[in-house]
Amino acid sequence: MSLVAEAFVSQIAAAEPWPENATLYQQLKGEQILLSDNAASLAVQAFLQMCNLPIKVVCRANAEYMSPSGKVPFIHVGNQVVSELGPIVQFVKAKGHSLSDGLDEVQKAEMKAYMELVNNMLLTAELYLQWCDEATVGEITHARYGSPYPWPLNHILAYQKQWEVKRKMKAIGWGNKTLDQVNSDNSDRSLRRCRPVLSSTFSKIGNTTVFLQ
Repeated sequence: MSLVAEAFVSQIAAAEPWPENATLYQQLKGEQILLSDNAASLAVQAFLQMCNLPIKVVCRANAEYMSPSGKVPFIHVGNQVVSELGPIVQFVKAKGHSLSDGLDEVQKAEMKAYMELVNNMLLTAELYLQWCDEATVGEITHARYGSPYPWPLNHILAYQKQWEVKRKMKAIGWGNKTLDQVNSDNSDRSLRRCRPVLSSTFSKIGNTTVFLQ
C-alpha cells in the first residue's frame, strides 16, 4: 500500500468506530476455497479476534470477483471495503486497534521483514502446488475452484486462473520447475530461513503481546 493510500485509509477509518455488523467475505468453505485463500482468511480472522473485534464470516462463490483487489479475504466495515491481510491490518490500526503497541520501531521492522519472508516462501509454494503441479490441478484444484459454476464456465474460470498463476510463476523464475525441484530447493532453505524467524517470535510470546504488524 502506498503512503498516499495509507494516509487516505487512516483518515477514513479513524472517523468511525468498529461496527457490530462488520463482515468478512471468502469463497465457499466446504467445496470451493483453496489452501492459500483459506490460510489468508484464517489469518485475518485470527488477527481480528486478537483485537477483540467482531466479524461475521460470509461465504460467497464469487467472493474473489467481489474483492476490490481480486483477492480474498476482504472485509466490509461501514462504507469501506478492504482486502488482504496487510491493508486490513493498517485499516484496523487506523481505528485504534493494534497488537504491536508494546514494540519499538526496530522490532516492528523486524517482524514485518519476517512476515514477508515467510509469506513469500510459503505462499509461492502453495500457489505452485495448487496450480502448476498437474496431478494436484487435475485431482483437486480445477474441481474445487470451478465447483459453484455450471459447465463450461467452471472450466473456463479455472483455466483462466491457472494461466494467471503460471504467468506469475514464470515471472519469478519458477515457470520451468518441477515439483521435485520446488521441494528440494525450498524445503531445507525454508527451514533454515524460517527457523530464526520462529525462534525470535516464540521468544517474544512469553514476555510481550503477540503481534501481526
